[in-house]
Amino acid sequence: MDKIHIRDLELFLNHGVYPEETVLGQKFVFDVTLFLETREAGKTDDLTKSVNYGEASARIKEFMEANTYQLIEAAAEHVCRMLLLTYPMVEKVHLELKKPWAPVKLPLKTVSVEIERGWHRAYVAVGSNMGDREATIRSAIRELNQEEDIEVRKVSSLIRTAPYGGVAEGEFLNGAVELRTLLTPEELLAVLNRIEADHGRERTVHWGSRTLDLDILFYDGEVIDTEKLHIPHIDMQNRDFVLNPMMELAPWLRHPVLNQTIAQMKGELDGRTEKLAGQN
Repeated sequence: MDKIHIRDLELFLNHGVYPEETVLGQKFVFDVTLFLETREAGKTDDLTKSVNYGEASARIKEFMEANTYQLIEAAAEHVCRMLLLTYPMVEKVHLELKKPWAPVKLPLKTVSVEIERGWHRAYVAVGSNMGDREATIRSAIRELNQEEDIEVRKVSSLIRTAPYGGVAEGEFLNGAVELRTLLTPEELLAVLNRIEADHGRERTVHWGSRTLDLDILFYDGEVIDTEKLHIPHIDMQNRDFVLNPMMELAPWLRHPVLNQTIAQMKGELDGRTEKLAGQN
């Protein structure tokens, strides 16, 4: 990916833990790299196809003057987020925030924090088999899109499916959405759980009936296995109600563990289903 560098942007600001920092102020130095595609701007000589680095520098200055942080970690985090939300074409921001001559009563020249933040692509399964299922799902998708750090990019059709696992009663309505998000997988899970709870979801019976089900299917190409989070979602290759909506959104998407695309997994599942039906 192409890069725009902003090097050694010096600003005099009032941030820090100590009174002499917040009252008297001090110098901060920003090294920023914006990751984006600049080919179209290069071909057309059109600034609207890129990011104006002068404007971006001014925005950093305005943002840091309008907000106060004790920690340079917090300042770096919020500056990256501001730039990503301000410039949608920027996919990732690398920032080193330097604090020369920090007041620690030692011969220290510079301390700095260096971070990298960016947009991620996630796919989330949506489902419901209680109440007004479609209204609940549509409401949840709207709520997701209203989160500042989440953008709903695509929404599949909603399909009717039989309960899975032999516990729930009543037909499900299922679908999937593609998200662009600044959240980590754990942060995204927390948002999904909150929206489920707001719609009356209770996690009492595994595979039981539920007003709303929101599950992370994929997050970039990551493989995560923790007590609370499994990505890619377990057993999706055996679930029509997951693969069918995903076929609409991203049939080319490759499972990072099985090394199969959605289309390949769907083809294998259909083959197994047809073989089983023939045996019966």
